[in-house]
Amino acid sequence: MLIRDATPADAAAIAAIYNDAVLHTTATWHTTTVDADERRAWIAARQTAGFPVLVAADDGDVIGYATYGDWRAWEGYRFTVEHSVYVRADRRSRGLGRTLLERLIAHARAAGKHVMVAGIGSENAGSIALHERLGFTEVGRMPQVGAKFGRWLDLVFLQLVLDDRAEPGD
Repeated sequence: MLIRDATPADAAAIAAIYNDAVLHTTATWHTTTVDADERRAWIAARQTAGFPVLVAADDGDVIGYATYGDWRAWEGYRFTVEHSVYVRADRRSRGLGRTLLERLIAHARAAGKHVMVAGIGSENAGSIALHERLGFTEVGRMPQVGAKFGRWLDLVFLQLVLDDRAEPGD
């Protein structure tokens, strides 16, 4: 398996992985699927903004991807990022999500970020446990803030402090 930066050629595979999550899981609360053109534009926008889009490839097939971006748009939050990790359905629960997340954490540290935030649906116990194993701590729960598949969804926020800076050093 190879983890590398995404290219426009990866857009269709990334869209397929994302669309499976949209249609069958609460890993994302979006309900609209995307196409390869949308994902190509998304990859370009993220990379232009300086954010990583990593893919995991096995024998040339994209089997997962991960990214992070601004947690909130205002300048005061510039040292905080929120991430997403998606793994193809047939490759879940094999450690790939952990590998991608570890790479994102290392990238964020190297980029001078201070906190990484995870917003996870409360029913996704596996993802919450993975984050906790990597040092994330739960910092909040928001009941019934989402809706999908005809039911209310609760959101759990976890965070990881990436460095020991006492001050941001603008």
